[in-house]
Amino acid sequence: MTESLDRGAKRRSAPPILQNAFRPFFLGGAIWAALLVPLWITEYLGWTGFLHGMTGHAHEMLYGFLAAIICGFALTAIPNWTGRAPVAGAGLAGLFALWLVGRIAYLADGGSWIGWLDHAFLPVLSSVVIREILAGKNWRNLPVALLIGLFTLSHLAFHFPEFSGAAIRATFAVTLLLITLIGGRIVPSFTRNWLSQHQPAAVEGLAPPMQRFDKLMIGLTAIAVAGWTVFPYAVPTGPVMMAAGAGQFARLARWQGIRTLSEPLVWSLHAGFLWLPVSLALTGASIVLPGHVPAAAGLHAIAAGLIGSMTLAVMTRASLGHTGRPRTAGRLTTLIYGLVHAGAVLRVISAFQANEPVLLMSASVLWSGAFALFAAGYAPMLWGAKPPVRASA
Repeated sequence: MTESLDRGAKRRSAPPILQNAFRPFFLGGAIWAALLVPLWITEYLGWTGFLHGMTGHAHEMLYGFLAAIICGFALTAIPNWTGRAPVAGAGLAGLFALWLVGRIAYLADGGSWIGWLDHAFLPVLSSVVIREILAGKNWRNLPVALLIGLFTLSHLAFHFPEFSGAAIRATFAVTLLLITLIGGRIVPSFTRNWLSQHQPAAVEGLAPPMQRFDKLMIGLTAIAVAGWTVFPYAVPTGPVMMAAGAGQFARLARWQGIRTLSEPLVWSLHAGFLWLPVSLALTGASIVLPGHVPAAAGLHAIAAGLIGSMTLAVMTRASLGHTGRPRTAGRLTTLIYGLVHAGAVLRVISAFQANEPVLLMSASVLWSGAFALFAAGYAPMLWGAKPPVRASA
């Protein structure tokens, strides 16, 4: 208890940007995402060489951008799960510095000892997550700690050339499982909360989160993505992936997202989760029908579609709520959602068109533009203090 009180006091004395993990990591991750795709497109077209090839592009999208968002979300959610004070102040600054040093070290390509500086961030994050969950005796969320640990191990494997392909698939697999697990909680829960205020009669027909069917579909998805990680070209893997996609679509349909179309902050979660069954189905179809469905379509449905849209849906909601703003989407936030989905759709289409340059660049502008708008529009609230609470009349 004393430790929690001390951490709470240190948090309140820290500058706003260091009072909660979502602030620096959502802002830093969004800026990095906005830069990464244009950097990759210029390299893909032969104009630059910043990212050191396709592996560098994959590395920074997964272990740079995505790792930052996972950190921001996890260290913001865990205090709600455990009742402990958030990681803040100097500790949070040190963690963010590790992430930033990792980006510089990887891009600098200054030899193996500098490159290994890139490995410092994720093991420290994993240790912090495990410590907080164990200290709070929050056994229910140990699977989240386990998945972040697997994310860390896949990053280590990535740096061994013979394992890099499997490591990328493993990281995608862990991400799919994080979204099916955490998204399977927050999407129906936030939908229920919103419906209870705006359409109370609809709440009775809404399926609660984590019923037996949900757990079965999570298990099926875990089997599917594990098989894909180890046996990506085995024909039986394809139908299992497609079956998992059908099951995840059935989960989503039970949450009645169609009733939330008047509030983008809620429907964006449903639209983001929709990319989960789409990406599973496309990945499975690319195994069953390789001559008709390119593997890149499934990979970019995961990366640009699922990861891009789901992270922004969570980032916008968490940033508004945790900085004392109303949980409702204005025009800027709605535009952000539209851009990321449009960019993802074009990126998947471009995979079917042999990465036609105009489609590729259009997808890049739209997708990166969504993150650039988030960084520009949300920076003041992430950097600044909460607005004062108005006294009631």
